[in-house]
Amino acid sequence: MARIVPILFPAQARQLEALGERLRLARLRRRYSAAAVATRAGVTRTTLHRAERGDPGVSLGTYGAVLRVLGLHGDLDTVARDDELGRKLQDLNLPARRTAPRRAQPRPPS
Repeated sequence: MARIVPILFPAQARQLEALGERLRLARLRRRYSAAAVATRAGVTRTTLHRAERGDPGVSLGTYGAVLRVLGLHGDLDTVARDDELGRKLQDLNLPARRTAPRRAQPRPPS
């Protein structure tokens, strides 16, 4: 089956390439071999090298596994952390708050 490669804007492609380079540098700084990182991440060395090149066909799960092996998995929490625009759009689409009609209160006997 043919692999589907997503179409990226140039800025997105540069971001993925930069991410891959940061992963490669983190691996080298820790003096981990590509084979060791790939084995611990549960991927092949080829897939690891594709991730380190910023290949858009590599799954997010693979990036997450490599980050975990390198001890950088906490960085995934910063991806799309606070969607301010989405929250504002959601607030604009909220229905207007309606109040229930007031019920007549029975008067206490005098």
